[in-house]
Amino acid sequence: DSGDYEDIRHRYPFTVTSDELPLYQILYMGQQREDELETYVFDIAPKQMLKGQRYFQGRIWVDNQDFQIVKSHGKPVYLDENKRKKPGEEHLYPAFTTYREQVDGRYWFPTYTRADEMLHFSSGDIHIRIVVKYTDYKRFGSKTRIIYGDKEIEKGNPNPTPPPPDNPK
Repeated sequence: DSGDYEDIRHRYPFTVTSDELPLYQILYMGQQREDELETYVFDIAPKQMLKGQRYFQGRIWVDNQDFQIVKSHGKPVYLDENKRKKPGEEHLYPAFTTYREQVDGRYWFPTYTRADEMLHFSSGDIHIRIVVKYTDYKRFGSKTRIIYGDKEIEKGNPNPTPPPPDNPK
């Protein structure tokens, strides 16, 4: 199912992006020590479910120093318009936990996601176990040069000397 792939690519590792925050109801649940970190704990759920959209519902742990998500636990949710499905057509999703680490000394990135749950379909129970490891993060960077005419423009020089006009002969 394409929704499963979307969840693995987007819901599991990233939970909620800052531009999606207005779509969610966020409740402060208190503080908790998570590994060696002091965190703020929030329960999060969509304010409204729209057709064709998938959301995250669960709990997030936010580092009290960097104010970045360091752990999330929950599951994908969506508006199920076909509640009376035939047996074998149900869409059930396991809850997952994603752990993040500070990989560049500043930002927290997902490093490990795990789901391990028995899903109860009408056709029978199915045990789902998912482990996703996120590795080999690389910092993006580039080196550029700007050439005007046949001269390189120095960094910080917004008004370079224009090249002489071409002399047609």
